[in-house]
Amino acid sequence: MSIFIDRDTRLLVQGITGREGRFHADRCRRYGTRIVAGVTPGKGGSEVDGTPVFNTVAEAVRKARANTSMILVPPPFAADAIMEAADAGIGLVVCITEGIPLFDMLRVRSFLRLTGCRLIGPNCPGLITPGVCKVGIMPGPIHTPGPVGVISRSGTLTYEVVHQLSRHGLGQSTCIGIGGDPVVGTSFLDCLQAFAEDPQTRGLVLVGEIGGSAEEEAARWIRDHLDMPVVGFIAGLTAPPGRRMGHAGAIVSGSGGTAAAKIRAMRDCGIHVCEDLGDFGGFCARVFHDLAPEIVFGQDKASPPDNTTADSFSARKKS
Repeated sequence: MSIFIDRDTRLLVQGITGREGRFHADRCRRYGTRIVAGVTPGKGGSEVDGTPVFNTVAEAVRKARANTSMILVPPPFAADAIMEAADAGIGLVVCITEGIPLFDMLRVRSFLRLTGCRLIGPNCPGLITPGVCKVGIMPGPIHTPGPVGVISRSGTLTYEVVHQLSRHGLGQSTCIGIGGDPVVGTSFLDCLQAFAEDPQTRGLVLVGEIGGSAEEEAARWIRDHLDMPVVGFIAGLTAPPGRRMGHAGAIVSGSGGTAAAKIRAMRDCGIHVCEDLGDFGGFCARVFHDLAPEIVFGQDKASPPDNTTADSFSARKKS
């Protein structure tokens, strides 16, 4: 099992004739994703590495039966590309493009409410179900199949977290980068609800960063609805107030959105928070020891969890 993508995913790439579109489409194809079409207005009838190119998404859906789109087009055209895909009946849109104007995304959000389309991103690395399907720009070889779901606002931090999980024998069910912009299509809560219904996922990793209140809202939902161990990490612990750090949504305003506040909220809700990224894999091995004990404690010789970790999870399950 997985969430949002699987072996039935039929991917079209909007912007496939561009440098980035062609490169990442090829990497997705090599990973095993079924790419059935590309879309670039004015270049219909051509091919890119054997993939047919259409002028419109509607034509790609009709002729190639595409059901998922990956968008790699320049920022001025990305919002229209998202809405075109949704209007054509695409069920899942993954927008990699960074730098889309905020006003454009507000228009997109209003439009998507009228459709059944799910948007992941923008400004995100995409998502991957290890060994099955990749829709995005993440490095495939670092991922391994397993029981741990990963949700992250940061692309590069996702890669580091996943690499450490895999090194400690903790494979992943699905890894999702939701994007770091102020307006994104899929939130932490949306992903948590989907993971809660996935029988393969038995542990979760939540990678957040400063700015906004999404992590606090996710923590409260986990406390009230989720019965599995969760590890959290918040980037930006040393960020000064008022300074934007990396993502457009990663800015601390006043007393809200600080790393310390997010960490405190997570711990209050029973989430295990790691503050040392260098030890993230070992920390997860101690928390998730019951998910793959023969791998975690056999191959990687990770230390068993201390009483604090075990008691924390038990207390949250009972609360």
